[in-house]
Amino acid sequence: MILSDRDIRNYLEKKDLIIEPLENIEEQIQPSSVDLRLGNSFLHFKVEGRAFIDPSKDNPSDLMEIIEVKDKEPFFLRPGEFVLGTTIETVGLPDFLVARVDGRSSLGRLGIIVHATAGYVDPGFCGQITLELSNINRVPVALYPGMRICQISFYRLTTPAETPYYKKKGSKYQNQKGPTPSKLNIDFKREK
Repeated sequence: MILSDRDIRNYLEKKDLIIEPLENIEEQIQPSSVDLRLGNSFLHFKVEGRAFIDPSKDNPSDLMEIIEVKDKEPFFLRPGEFVLGTTIETVGLPDFLVARVDGRSSLGRLGIIVHATAGYVDPGFCGQITLELSNINRVPVALYPGMRICQISFYRLTTPAETPYYKKKGSKYQNQKGPTPSKLNIDFKREK
């Protein structure tokens, strides 16, 4: 069951669902989702001189550089480019809701993809949402901090999760702030 705007407001009022800061409720809450805004920080891969990335050996945070953009200044996402971005808002889910992050159709029509594969948010997760931004257009697209970049929708589980994300051993992204690189290399270390 997807939550309606009425249910979203109700869960926000009861503090079962956290979306902070939610500065313009009337603009951000849609009929069955909430628009989230783009933050100022981006992580860009430094791939010059590299033939490939090996997730079993490489620490992706060593392969990335942070780019900070001032308010009201654009970040230009070039054709074929992939960067990690973040939402301004921190999202906190109870153990009985999951969420799905999708791009806004207005940006999709410009060729901007906001997540490559990771649009699912587990019950019990809390943190800013890392966005996997790419441009499939043939020209650069200007992205502005504070613009509504994606939408998050919420689904009620049939029963609360037995082991929500915050209790799950190895939940690598709980309480993340800013664009957070892959931590897949940790999985390989655990398997040894």
